[in-house]
Amino acid sequence: MWDHEIRAMASTHAIIAASVFMATVLPAVLLPGFSVYGTHLLWLYSVSAAVTAVSVAVFWLLGITPPAKKHTLGYKLSRLLRSCLYFFLSCLFFHTVVVLYGAPLIESALETFSLAVLLTSLTTLRCLCVLGPNVQAWIRVFSRHGAMSVWDTCLQITVACTLVGAWVGAFPIPLDWDRPWQVWPVSCSFGSLFGYLTGLVAAPAWIHYHRKQLTYKCK
Repeated sequence: MWDHEIRAMASTHAIIAASVFMATVLPAVLLPGFSVYGTHLLWLYSVSAAVTAVSVAVFWLLGITPPAKKHTLGYKLSRLLRSCLYFFLSCLFFHTVVVLYGAPLIESALETFSLAVLLTSLTTLRCLCVLGPNVQAWIRVFSRHGAMSVWDTCLQITVACTLVGAWVGAFPIPLDWDRPWQVWPVSCSFGSLFGYLTGLVAAPAWIHYHRKQLTYKCK
């Protein structure tokens, strides 16, 4: 059972990582003048869209997404609308947090919100895919000893790696190096994406190494 779960997780993460690669390469081939630095916001939204679409599809196909309690169309639409609302509120939340950490309030509002969209795509979207639009379940997973499955543990690791990566990515910005990747929010988006990809690799590896020590109880 453990090996099957870990293999499914590794395969899922490989597909998502490949979507990030394709979201970078395909626009560079199809769109003249596209570059990660020169058209950074376009690249950022390309990656966000790719991760969102592939994550939703893969988690749904694997059956990781929690099933709906009711099978009526109205309930499913309500759940979809709540998920979209949580996604948008998460963008506003990350935007506010980034501004409080020192990002320009007005001057680079579009760039800051674009970074918030990326962070939401890499973190909140995964919560929605694994746990659904259930805030209580989110609080439970990110509390101490709150994981109830390997996917919960994976969620903890990938979200933590993404946020740490975004935080570390902000360190080079004030340095007087005059590099193109120091322009806001290039280094933070690189850091968050690098942290996310690191989490995709680290999560199944950590779970595999500690599988004998991991025990989950229904709460």
